[in-house]
Amino acid sequence: MDTQAINLPTGFSPASRVWIYQSNRPFNEQEIKEIDEQLLQFTEQWNAHGAPVKGWGRVVLGQVIILIADETDTTVSGCSTDSSVRVIKSIEKQYNVNMFDRLLLGFIVKDKVQLLPMAQLGYAMEQGFIDENTLYLNNTVLTKADLDTKWLIPLKDSWLKAKIVRKAV
Repeated sequence: MDTQAINLPTGFSPASRVWIYQSNRPFNEQEIKEIDEQLLQFTEQWNAHGAPVKGWGRVVLGQVIILIADETDTTVSGCSTDSSVRVIKSIEKQYNVNMFDRLLLGFIVKDKVQLLPMAQLGYAMEQGFIDENTLYLNNTVLTKADLDTKWLIPLKDSWLKAKIVRKAV
């Protein structure tokens, strides 16, 4: 699976800022339609100090929200970033999900997102649920260029590699 299969937008600068929010559960089809509509409305009205921000936001992989802001013409300010966080927090409340749990790791297993608490990483590897080649959702990427090349990466190529090595010793 690669980012091309996920239909990420083209026409955005590689330096565009990216925010990734992973839900603690998958959204159903109706929820995805509603959330995508909310994200479309938000990005169409996204402003920084009165200037429009070229933005994009969608649910991908059934439970991950990606927001992109192309700062080529308008730099995203603290206030405009805060407005995007408010939208995500509103989605959290509306759909009773957690979008900010950074200790919940996402992996692609059988073409679906599977979540794993960080504390269970070693156990999951020992039991063969995941291995060093399992795709990890590296939600720490900050730019469109990194989203395209460093978001869905094998576990062995991620920052989690150090945790795997320590567990194996």
